[in-house]
Amino acid sequence: MTREPDARRWRHRPPQSNWGDFGDDDQLGRLNLITPDCVLRAMSEVRTGQSFCLSLPLDLPGGNLLNPRRFPPRLQPTLRDEKPVFNLPIGDAALGQTDVLCDDAVLLHTQYSTQWDGFSHVGHLFDASGSGTPQAVYYNGFRAGEDLIGPDDAQGRPGGARRLGIDAFAAKAIQSRGVLLDLKALAGLQRMRIGYEPFMRALEAADVDLQAGDILCLYTGFADQVLEMAGAPEPALRDALCAVLDGRDERLLRWIVDSGIAALCADNYGVEDIPAGGPHTCGARLPLHELCLFKQGIPLGELWHLGPLAEALRRERRSAFLLTAPPLRLPGAVGSPVTPVATI
Repeated sequence: MTREPDARRWRHRPPQSNWGDFGDDDQLGRLNLITPDCVLRAMSEVRTGQSFCLSLPLDLPGGNLLNPRRFPPRLQPTLRDEKPVFNLPIGDAALGQTDVLCDDAVLLHTQYSTQWDGFSHVGHLFDASGSGTPQAVYYNGFRAGEDLIGPDDAQGRPGGARRLGIDAFAAKAIQSRGVLLDLKALAGLQRMRIGYEPFMRALEAADVDLQAGDILCLYTGFADQVLEMAGAPEPALRDALCAVLDGRDERLLRWIVDSGIAALCADNYGVEDIPAGGPHTCGARLPLHELCLFKQGIPLGELWHLGPLAEALRRERRSAFLLTAPPLRLPGAVGSPVTPVATI
């Protein structure tokens, strides 16, 4: 149900934000820039018909080295008459029935592997109402406790993101032109914080006219290392390998605001350096997340497997492709696994 315009939840919006620009009740942010014309432009990038799965196996990176709260998926059979439904004959042998059944369930941490971050993933303490007291607020002024409800809601309401859930992205059916920037060509496999100037060099090397509604994908080689480590990640993976964006470079943040990109994805763990470098005694610990998820409504994709696509595009001397990447349509979730498909 759409709120009436005069029911706006905020009087003040953060600097560099676009709250309200797509409507007071908007939950898609810059995904609104993906128009039918954008999709048609993306379709025109299909020339060879090759498709690439951009998802890691969802049980990688393995363990919980990158994030102690997140664990690999746990599969188990469902039960039928107290028997595990795996290689289970279900027919009547006396009648010669031959059916054998497998059926399973999964406990899944939605942001363990290849994923989309929803806007409900990161909010901030901000005085949106002008009351003088900062409150927990998310993109477009949606509020903790009203639009995003924790598990212990006093009124007995089910927890989760009633607004800004990842299912809004799924309903949008994310599909647009992807543009790949090769940051590995700049940094190799060493950890390098990429600010505005090296970022512009990578963009120039891509030799593509970036347009509103495009989805920018950053190849660093990180997911390649995840695959090579085969479920046993080394400590270097966490803080010593591959390029990351410098979320404290103000020129880079301004470029993201002005670029018109609809989403920003990377093959590394958090797109930006975590923890972000430079002084941060107050304000956002993750400034690029703050800009993209909280202020601008730019979805972040993390741990995408971009290596084979990057190699194919390099052979073709291209940087653009058709990208199809809807998340799970899981109401209330703040993030989601995704199996992106790139077609060139």
